[in-house]
Amino acid sequence: MDMIDRYLNAVAAQLPQDERADIIAELRDLILSRFEAKEEELGRPLTEDEQESILREIGHPLVVAARYRKGPDSLIGPELFPYWLFGVKAGLLVLLAVQAIGLFIHLISGTDDAGQAIGHAFHGFFSSGLTLIGAATVAAAIFEHYDIRPKWMTQWRVRDLGAFGLSDPAAWGVKVDTIKPPRPPMTPWSASRHKNGWPGGEYLFSFLAAGIFVLWWVGVLHFPPFGSIELRGQDAIVTAAPVWSTLFAPILVYALLQMAVDLNSVFRPYAVRLRALARIPVAIAGLWLTWRISEAGHWFTLTRGDETARIAGDWSLLDLNLLQALGDGGRDLAGVASTLSVVMVWALAISAISLICSIILNLWRLARG
Repeated sequence: MDMIDRYLNAVAAQLPQDERADIIAELRDLILSRFEAKEEELGRPLTEDEQESILREIGHPLVVAARYRKGPDSLIGPELFPYWLFGVKAGLLVLLAVQAIGLFIHLISGTDDAGQAIGHAFHGFFSSGLTLIGAATVAAAIFEHYDIRPKWMTQWRVRDLGAFGLSDPAAWGVKVDTIKPPRPPMTPWSASRHKNGWPGGEYLFSFLAAGIFVLWWVGVLHFPPFGSIELRGQDAIVTAAPVWSTLFAPILVYALLQMAVDLNSVFRPYAVRLRALARIPVAIAGLWLTWRISEAGHWFTLTRGDETARIAGDWSLLDLNLLQALGDGGRDLAGVASTLSVVMVWALAISAISLICSIILNLWRLARG
């Protein structure tokens, strides 16, 4: 009886108090009946080892108590798990992009220890990633425990399901097997599918990236790597030139328009003409902003103590020889500013070419569909 009491006390500790007495009484009757049946079979009293063996067959106290517990029996149930996985994948991808940009700036600035900069980038990604996963898990667990189901989970529409295709690894261009599955019969839907997987993935990533930029642009998010550059153990302060204050509102409006177009493309990835019609004026606006920024000729100022250097330039820096010698620049303040000036001019040029190509491509899509 002492062994039975210890077992039942362990089970009772896991049960709600208002139901504990009835459940324990039921379990006691079950255990006693099992003991009596075994004793009748053997023709003698049970030893302690034999009693313990029967209790093991009934189950561990935690497992037995879980059979009587109301509510979810898992932290994230099978219904919520796909949404959790989708959010974690998208969030990790954004964090990876942010850390990669910060690492690029550190390496360009000529930090003394490139390995340490890479290590800091990995540490920042993993620590931020673990925080993201923890926050997503806590949110999903609350939804599971209190049976919360947002309207977009219960009253969804088929045409709004495109965004959730991102949980498929093929949406990111990842090859998950080496054997091609049999080709299904041709249908209008299969004929219009993107050959590289779900076409809404790129638009969702663009939407998230633009959202991160907007939050940083308005000052909600702060990324320390963009406020200072390490130069031989001493930080150089990065100050924005007046052109960014002048174009603050136009750039914000441009980013919000880009987000609106991307969000519509996420849910309607096959609306080719509508997306092309929206992207053409957005690309023209981006081309105008690129021209205004390039015409300013001065973009940032580096300050270290009493020493200053400007990140500035014009189209004369579009020289392949300068680009090839990019890593050979000086590691002092003036050298780093000169290197970043070349990078900035080339970035503006590539942006302009990309926007021009986007206009031409979307004009073709508008005509062809």
